[in-house]
Amino acid sequence: MKQLGLQEYITTSDEISALLQAANVGNVCAEKMTLKEMLHFELLKFAVYLADANGDMDEREVDVIQESLGITSTIEELAAMKKKEVVAGRFGEKIPSVLKYPVLADAAHKISPDPYRGQKAMVFYDTFKLFGQTILAVHTNEVDELEVSRYTEYIERMEKFIKSYGIWYAGDQKIYRPIEPAMEETAESQEEKAAKLEELLSEFNGLTGLGSVKHQVNSLVNLMRVQKMRQEQGLKSSDVSKHMVFSGNPGTGKTTVARMLAEIYKYLGVLSKGQLVEVDRGGLVKGFVGQTATRVQEVVDEALGGILFIDEAYTLTVGKGEGDFGQEAVDTLLKSMEDHRSELIVIVAGYTDLMEQFLNSNPGLKSRFSNFIFFEDYTADELLDILHKMLEKQEYVLSEDAEVKAREMIEDRIANKPDNFANARDIRNFMEHAISNHACRVVGIKNADSDKNILSTLEVEDLEPWKNE
Repeated sequence: MKQLGLQEYITTSDEISALLQAANVGNVCAEKMTLKEMLHFELLKFAVYLADANGDMDEREVDVIQESLGITSTIEELAAMKKKEVVAGRFGEKIPSVLKYPVLADAAHKISPDPYRGQKAMVFYDTFKLFGQTILAVHTNEVDELEVSRYTEYIERMEKFIKSYGIWYAGDQKIYRPIEPAMEETAESQEEKAAKLEELLSEFNGLTGLGSVKHQVNSLVNLMRVQKMRQEQGLKSSDVSKHMVFSGNPGTGKTTVARMLAEIYKYLGVLSKGQLVEVDRGGLVKGFVGQTATRVQEVVDEALGGILFIDEAYTLTVGKGEGDFGQEAVDTLLKSMEDHRSELIVIVAGYTDLMEQFLNSNPGLKSRFSNFIFFEDYTADELLDILHKMLEKQEYVLSEDAEVKAREMIEDRIANKPDNFANARDIRNFMEHAISNHACRVVGIKNADSDKNILSTLEVEDLEPWKNE
């Protein structure tokens, strides 16, 4: 999930407030102020509660409050809030009253379709959390322990409240950015679509290595082409399963191929949108009964018209005991694959042996997938070619000696593959370390800032062996 700034969080919370207000969730219309006004008032009280913890509100804290909430209240006016019942007394033992509305909406699924994917309460929580952190960060040279204590207790109370309703999302599960409305596509002629398809196929076939993968994908594309031709001529066409299993080690291009395939299928007319939605176990499995099924359906809805790519799919079933909700995710996914046969392609990916266990874990799984594509590890020549392409994008080159050394290191890496060998990912790691070492070396060279050759050439001393932790 893209990390938002405080102002973006507040803006998003405002948008959610308007959505809840329009739906009258929890009879919000009966309140004396709008939900947005309530939200800003609660944020203001929270800020004052923190900033005035030691009885001496700082001008810098007031500036942050004014800028964040767009208010003009003076330090005297804000400090006076502490004397009022709304901030003084038992304020720190409560949660913001405004939080109950998104919690109710998420727990009872009252907004449908939900552009925030059941994570509206999490947006509010993160808004308060980041706002509090911003207030605390004003004191850059010292730590106000009372402010920190108040902040921690208040945020933990919000977290506990959200968790009690079973709608808590951990950091790697948050994808609550609003669903963007589909862009209006410009009309394309058949000739333009055909040209775009050939361009995509040429790009795909130009990928480094992947010989057997290219052969299988091209065979599938040709099959789809012929089936489409038969339909156009009024002939029967086979109901060919388009779901796939990608197996192989990390860094062998599985995600890249899936993304390109989504676009290719769009211009073939097989998919209407051609987007790729990538998830793993963390994006599908939740911690309460029924919640996983809802989450899977949300992901499927997002992927309709494109490809749903489930990385490390075996983690849904392998080694999971009783009480795990991975199987619920699989069962829901199977039903969705049947319900949306013409609108959705599912690709499951992972290590070869573990994917075999995954497919055998459910009688209905293996029958849904008829296309099995194995991604072989790259050769030394292919990895060196990948390195050149990565460096070219960053406007770097290898010196002649560095070229020889890089090949030796790659060949040694392949000959002694560690357990964490990751093909192209290893090469990216290798490149990034080399660029970092290059920077440390070059910064001390006189007049390097005016020499493009020095600034763009990696030498032997910049190349760093892999670490196998």
